[in-house]
Amino acid sequence: MVPVSDLLLFSGAALLMVLTPGPNMIYLVSRSICQGRKAGVISLLGVVAGFLIHMFAAALGLTALFMTVPLAYETLKWAGAAYLAYLAWQAVRPGSRSPFEAKDLPIDTPRKLFAMGFVTNLLNPKIAVFYLSILPQFVSPAHGDMFSQSIELGLTQIVISFSVNLTITLSAARLAAWFSHNPKWLATQRYVMGTVLAALAFRLARE
Repeated sequence: MVPVSDLLLFSGAALLMVLTPGPNMIYLVSRSICQGRKAGVISLLGVVAGFLIHMFAAALGLTALFMTVPLAYETLKWAGAAYLAYLAWQAVRPGSRSPFEAKDLPIDTPRKLFAMGFVTNLLNPKIAVFYLSILPQFVSPAHGDMFSQSIELGLTQIVISFSVNLTITLSAARLAAWFSHNPKWLATQRYVMGTVLAALAFRLARE
């Protein structure tokens, strides 16, 4: 079992991660605005399925593999930093759009919604970096079976991410409507998002 103090610290890191705008949030908000709450929730279930893949991959030892092969970890780290920097530029570049700015998307079937949510999360470098660099720091042989600890931490992260993303998904349309009547705040939100992403990219590159 993971000590309570470590679990609380890990939960804080997981909360910070989910509150940082990224591919998952952008996709869920866009889908919820364009196709409704039900479509957003179905997409979110696909995202959760992607989390399960990341969790079991880490628990089964892929994390240890990357940690023992410095080149593989360094490659992932720099790829993650570059991707976060790209997202930051996309947020602030001229003509860019906020994730809370309504836009037209084609209507997708429930199966495709689930699949797109799954793929978006599975290929999300922010999540991969989290599971490969942060989660292993809270796993210790001194606390018992390492597989069980990884599952416990992974499920904690999934519950936190699901709760926050569900709240965002269900309120996306209302937030979008508010931002549409307050365009200055819409621009502010984009620049804040870009600044946070750029800071994360810089921090990741320095580690």
